[in-house]
Amino acid sequence: MLTGEIRSQINAIWDSFWSGGISNPLEVMEQITYLLFIRRLDEMHTLEEQKAVVTGRPQVTRIFPHGKDEKGRKYSDLRWSRFKNFAAPEMYRVVGEHVFPFLRVLGGQDTTYAHHMKDARFTIPTPGLLAKVVDMLDHVQMDDLDTKGDVYEYMLGKIASAGQNGQFRTPRHIIKLMVALTEPNADDVICDPASGTCGFLAAASEYLRKTYPKLLSNAGRREHFHNGMFHGYDFDNTMLRIGNMNMVLHGVENPDIQYKDSLAQDHADDEQKYSLILANPPFAGSLDYENTAKDLLAIVKTKKTELLFLALFLRLLKPGGRAAVIVPDGVLFGSSKAHKELRRTIVEDQKLDGVISLPAGAFKPYAGVSTAVLLFTKTDSGGTDNVWFYDMEADGWSLDDKRQPLLDEDKLGVMPTQALTEAEHAKNNLPDVLARWQQRNGTERERSRTSQSFVVPKAEIAAQGHDLSINRYKEVVHEEVEHLPPHEILAKLKALEADIQAGMAELEEMLK
Repeated sequence: MLTGEIRSQINAIWDSFWSGGISNPLEVMEQITYLLFIRRLDEMHTLEEQKAVVTGRPQVTRIFPHGKDEKGRKYSDLRWSRFKNFAAPEMYRVVGEHVFPFLRVLGGQDTTYAHHMKDARFTIPTPGLLAKVVDMLDHVQMDDLDTKGDVYEYMLGKIASAGQNGQFRTPRHIIKLMVALTEPNADDVICDPASGTCGFLAAASEYLRKTYPKLLSNAGRREHFHNGMFHGYDFDNTMLRIGNMNMVLHGVENPDIQYKDSLAQDHADDEQKYSLILANPPFAGSLDYENTAKDLLAIVKTKKTELLFLALFLRLLKPGGRAAVIVPDGVLFGSSKAHKELRRTIVEDQKLDGVISLPAGAFKPYAGVSTAVLLFTKTDSGGTDNVWFYDMEADGWSLDDKRQPLLDEDKLGVMPTQALTEAEHAKNNLPDVLARWQQRNGTERERSRTSQSFVVPKAEIAAQGHDLSINRYKEVVHEEVEHLPPHEILAKLKALEADIQAGMAELEEMLK
């Protein structure tokens, strides 16, 4: 959890960029990402130096070589700990003319985040702004892993609050809910084919560290965690850089974050590769058949991106693999042949586990579209028995464009530090969603259709044309109203009529 001081420092850095002439929130985030990457390179180099001193052996890994670069500047001057003390004009010259070309050379190294620095652009306009931002960033205490991740997530939140670029970021509390529902384990191979800022992957890494504290003590597990567990695709280079840095600051050394158009490129190399998919794919728009991967069209013939992404998830998951993905409500009840066939496939050929209806304002102010979370397991042999439905009415935040917290911080999120009262549950359903999900094969089956959650047999869903909208199955409680007997109603009407006549007579007498 970030302190108020760190939040204030980040706000000040952000404001400095805006007042210094960079108003595009993505550009601000990109430049901060570069500076944090430069700072991290220096920290890594310092750590290697310290290891060499402690062991008495020569330094194995040198990020900054001995000697000078091709422009005659000492490589040691390119380190954050050195240039942060330079005068503003000298710092500006070193960063622009030496550090950024060095980053681009580093792009040839065998790490994905180094690879995404190969086209790094330095766009901070003045020496004064650079010196101010470097000094501010240097004073942000990011000593432990949780703080590094939280700092970066807080900055990503500022992208969202800045306006139209917010579609790149799913609310963090919704992400954490989906991660908790799928319970990532140490053997998982996790993918987000529309990774953006890598929020799902970063949250999964946090969950694994907290759930399995000794995970990284085992050499094999550690190797898998850093190099084989996390995979993300995007076709926006800025998002790739930001997503990579998000993963690095969450403690994943070499995530596989690649440039890939998930719907256009063939997926033969990735077929049945992943055991867990977490995603909120873009679902506004359609693609031409010519630009759509043929292996996806073999699953569902459509131009709609939301259906193509679901087909993609089925293609990428290995048998036994599971998914938690956000879809627009239209996927649940759409009447086109493609909609019906895809729902039939998930219910009949795979195993549909749950459908969570999200509050209509969950993605405001960027989109007001109603959405749901689909939870399913790939089996290729059916297995759907009962489907668990939950009607989420509140996520802890106001459902208007402001999206303000409705509770204190310790009562927000999936796992609040205090148990919620009934009144507080009405403002934050997330803990209840997780608790009831864990009982979906037990006590949840006994709930009536008037409850916030309930279970529906597969046969009933099939009979409804595989409609997955919760309102198709939910029953509404009608309050019973006591009606008076007819003779009492007539007596009351006669008494009322007599009162009116008496009042009229009194009024006429007063007017005489």
